[in-house]
Amino acid sequence: MTPAVLFGVAAVAAAIGGLTYTALGTSGRALAIARRNLTRGLATTTVEVGSLESRGSGSSAFLRIITPDAEARRARRLLEVAGYPSGLTLTRVLWGKLVLAGAVAVVGLALLAGGSGPLVWLLAPLAVIGAYRLPEAILWSRGQERQKTITHELPDVLDQMTIAVAAGLGFEAALSRAAANGKGPLAEELSRTLHDVAVGRSRRDAYNALVSRTDVPDLKRFVAAVNQADAYGIAIADVLKLQAAEMRVKRRQRAEEQAMKVPVKVNFPLMLCFLPALLITVVGPAVLGLIVSVG
Repeated sequence: MTPAVLFGVAAVAAAIGGLTYTALGTSGRALAIARRNLTRGLATTTVEVGSLESRGSGSSAFLRIITPDAEARRARRLLEVAGYPSGLTLTRVLWGKLVLAGAVAVVGLALLAGGSGPLVWLLAPLAVIGAYRLPEAILWSRGQERQKTITHELPDVLDQMTIAVAAGLGFEAALSRAAANGKGPLAEELSRTLHDVAVGRSRRDAYNALVSRTDVPDLKRFVAAVNQADAYGIAIADVLKLQAAEMRVKRRQRAEEQAMKVPVKVNFPLMLCFLPALLITVVGPAVLGLIVSVG
């Protein structure tokens, strides 16, 4: 091989080695695995939800070894906020990251072995790292869309609950009706919250879990108001009425904000697309006339 090809191969290998070092360099991983193996069958241990130790054996054993707990927690958090799209699981996401990074590394090595230019030497390691992070970026984007949908649906759901409570239903009955009649991610999250309460989870914990899963500021404020009303004995109908009015005002303000941003966003495309054509139309004839007169 030529020195250039060797340098490129070393660059890709360095990127793969960096990812491997990050995975294997997690403090406490070997100790945690050894502790689990030594205590298996002797005592019942509580496993932290989201950790790699909470997964079963088999094909996920390899993931437990090479994936840090921080990576697993971040991926699980992104999955949770995104609502587990298309039935994705944590194991599938982690395998997807490894497979994508490996495939891009193989392609990069093949290009480098074929004597590619110096640009490939720089892009190949970055492509490997980007492929490893691509599933997380997709999940983050899906989570952002889901949060926006929940924020947009929340005022209408609060209006339904306000009407139901004013008609004589209790708060949980109104919540159940809104979840049954609604569609979309907010209705799904409300149904899951009701199921948590039905299986014995306290209402405060179930509402806090709802906030943690969605990570929507408006929903967090609403849950905080409901918990405060429950703690101090405030009428829930008044709380729902005030929250619904506040959410409608915020939704209108967000729509106005987005409308005010449109002219600013349109300026650059207009300048890029129309200004050159306008200059050619206005200045072109004068330039041609000047050239003819000089000639």
